[in-house]
Amino acid sequence: MTFSITTWNINSVRLRMPIVEQFLVRYKPDVLCLQETKCPNGEFPLKPLRALGYEHIIIHGQKGYHGVAIASKLPLTEDHRQDYCKVGDARHISALVQVGSRRIRLHNFYVPAGGDEPDRSINPKFGHKLDFVEEMKVLSADATPGASSILVGDLNIAPLENDVWSHKQLLKIVSHTPVETEGLLEVMERGNWLDLMRLNVPETEKIYTWWSYRAKDWEAANRGRRLDHIWSSQDLGSSLDRIEILKEARGWNRPSDHVPVTAHFKF
Repeated sequence: MTFSITTWNINSVRLRMPIVEQFLVRYKPDVLCLQETKCPNGEFPLKPLRALGYEHIIIHGQKGYHGVAIASKLPLTEDHRQDYCKVGDARHISALVQVGSRRIRLHNFYVPAGGDEPDRSINPKFGHKLDFVEEMKVLSADATPGASSILVGDLNIAPLENDVWSHKQLLKIVSHTPVETEGLLEVMERGNWLDLMRLNVPETEKIYTWWSYRAKDWEAANRGRRLDHIWSSQDLGSSLDRIEILKEARGWNRPSDHVPVTAHFKF
């Protein structure tokens, strides 16, 4: 039995639905998790997803900002939306999926970006991000009895030195400051999560999933960051077949600045 799940910050699902369809037609993951959908629930583009076989869709959206969704070929049950920091943002959704004899709790996150200044005393957005990460520390990979767990999403933090193009130059840049990276690694450690993207790729090798719109030639500059993540409970590590980062999607027509990341499992 095989199972695949993709995470993708799409940066407006209605605007970029053509490349979502392009991706699904070609790669056909069992589950697609989207972030930054920027779409109220009533305006989410359900029809094109269902036409491609993704009949099970749960959404948590809001107008113009944030938003997460899970579209699946397999039934989704027991969906839940956690209001992190109690500010009403649509940044988390979870559901159970049955894969053969396995029950898997899926979590889809969109962590706040945090603004430009890494100082909560002058930048409330950065404080919000740190508070959000702090609340994530209680989330355990083993929280659902009898079920494995997978956590995906745009976590907006590149935690390791080779998750950014220059560790030294980005130490004071939001997404790679020590307070953020240490916080995210603590979320992983406390919750007993396994970083699947680093399971078969050593920490000495670069991994990027995001390239800024600000670069005149993003591909030539290649100043990327690993902001998108796929974690799992420890029991799924031995079933991971491979991780695919679709870098070419950054060059598609009207692209997101993030690319799809897919985990493939063999059970």
